Amino acid sequence: MTTELLMLALSVVLGFVHVIVSAIATTHQYGSKWNLSTRDDTMPPLRGIASRLQRAQHNFLETFPLFAVAVLIADATNRHGWMAIWGSQIYFYARVLYLPIYAAGIPVVRTLVWTVATLGIAMVLLALF
Repeated sequence: MTTELLMLALSVVLGFVHVIVSAIATTHQYGSKWNLSTRDDTMPPLRGIASRLQRAQHNFLETFPLFAVAVLIADATNRHGWMAIWGSQIYFYARVLYLPIYAAGIPVVRTLVWTVATLGIAMVLLALF
């Protein structure tokens, strides 16, 4: 397995982590009865860490498809140079940092880490040319 595909696989695991921690925080706020229900009732907006974890999850789900497609194109076209390798690692490790930083509510650092992760995607894309 190439480094890029390993980072993609680890990013899938990270996606599950996002879903799980957001679900736990949401259930903690709304309760187990809500979690086991049909969830048809309108609930008040999430607050605090549950809200931040939900936003972090949504943000991950916005960037992950772009990363996945870039990595898969690099793999299919056999573009495994330093830029694709570093870009995939930068994306993954920045996204790992992003989750606890967002959960902790650290605004400026969160944006910087997001920017670094996005740069990782750009690096993988640049490796294609």
